[in-house]
Amino acid sequence: MKKNLKIVIISKVIYPKENPRANRTTELVKELAQQGHDVSVYAVLGEYDYSEFEQKHNVRVRNLVKMFFSKINSNKKSSKSFLEKVFTKLLKRVLDFPDIEIMFKIPKILKKEKKIDLLISIANPHSIHWGVTLFKKFNKKKNIKCWVADCGDPFMGNEVIKKPFFYFKYVEKWFCKKVDYITVPIEKAKNAYYKEFHDKIKVIPQGFNIESISKYKTNHTNKIPHFAYAGLLYSGSRDPSLLLEFLSQLKNLDFRCYIYTTNLNLVEAYKKKLGEKLIISSYIPREELFTNLAKMDFLINFDNQVDVQSPSKLIEYTILDKPILSINNSKFSENTILEFLSSNFENKYEMDDISKYDIKVVAKNFISIYKINSNQN
Repeated sequence: MKKNLKIVIISKVIYPKENPRANRTTELVKELAQQGHDVSVYAVLGEYDYSEFEQKHNVRVRNLVKMFFSKINSNKKSSKSFLEKVFTKLLKRVLDFPDIEIMFKIPKILKKEKKIDLLISIANPHSIHWGVTLFKKFNKKKNIKCWVADCGDPFMGNEVIKKPFFYFKYVEKWFCKKVDYITVPIEKAKNAYYKEFHDKIKVIPQGFNIESISKYKTNHTNKIPHFAYAGLLYSGSRDPSLLLEFLSQLKNLDFRCYIYTTNLNLVEAYKKKLGEKLIISSYIPREELFTNLAKMDFLINFDNQVDVQSPSKLIEYTILDKPILSINNSKFSENTILEFLSSNFENKYEMDDISKYDIKVVAKNFISIYKINSNQN
C-alpha cells in the first residue's frame, strides 16, 4: 500500500513571486500534494492571501520569518530599500547579508513540526540550508527522516557572481556533512561542490507544468523580426551589451527586441540608440509573459559561460516551441544573429528530452530519494 508522506518544504519565496526558485517551489508543492502527500511550505510571505491557493491545492502555506533586514518577500511588489541595497553591497560577501538572517529563524520553525518524513530546503539563499543544519546540530531528536537540500545554483562554486569570503568554505562543508542528500539541476553542477560530498548529490532538473505552458504555443508570425529575452542579467556574464551594441549598428534593418528583466541598468542605455526597436520591461506575471513570448519569432538566451550552471529559461523556451538563439559572449557571432534575423534558425539551440523536466517526474524523483534513504537506514 502506498504511504503518503509528511513533507515540509522551505523556500525564501513562492507564488506570486516571479523567479526560478519561487516557480520551482510552487510547482513542486502543488505536484507533491496532487500525488497525495501531506505538504506544508514555509516561505517569507507578504500580504498575499493564500487561503484560495491552500484550498485549491490542498497544501498549508506558512510564513517562514518576519525579516528585519531584508524586505524581499513573496509579494510581486516587494523590493529592496535603499539601505538594504547599500548594506548588501558592503556585506554580501562578508556575511551573506541580508539572507544570513534566515539561518537563525529556521530552527524555531522546525521545532514546531513533528515527525517529518521528507524535508526539502530550497536555495537560493543557501542560508536556508544552514538554518536546517543549525537545527540538526542542537536538536538531537531525529524528527526528520530524510533531508534533501535543493541547490539551483551552487554557493562557493558559483562562477557567475563574486565569490563569498573564504571562510564560507567551512560553513558549506558543515552543511554538506549534515544533509542526507543534495540535489542539483544538471550533472555538471556536481563539479561546483567539494568532492568528498559527491556521493550525496543527485541530479533532479528544474520542474515545470509542461501542459500549462504548452497551451500558450502559437504559430504566430511577424512581418518584421520580433524576439525576446526574459530573466536576470549580469555584467560580464549574462551580459546583453554585445548583442545590443551590434543591433544598434543595423540602421537599415527593422526589428523589435523585447527584454524582460529587473536589471534595467544594463539595458536602459541602449534605449536611446535603438529607439522603438528596443522594448524594456520589468518582470510581468508568468501568464502574460508566456503569451508575449509565444508571439516572438525566436527567443534569446545569454549563456552563463560556465559548465556548472544552466538557465532554466531554456526549458520554458523549448516548451513554447520557439527557436532559441543562445549567445556566448566569449564566442560572439554576428553572422548567427543575422541568420536569425533573416529567419534562418539552422544554428538554434537544441535541448534534450523535455519529458524529464515534467513536474510530475521531478516530484517522483524527490520521493525516490526518500525511499533510497529509508532503505539505507
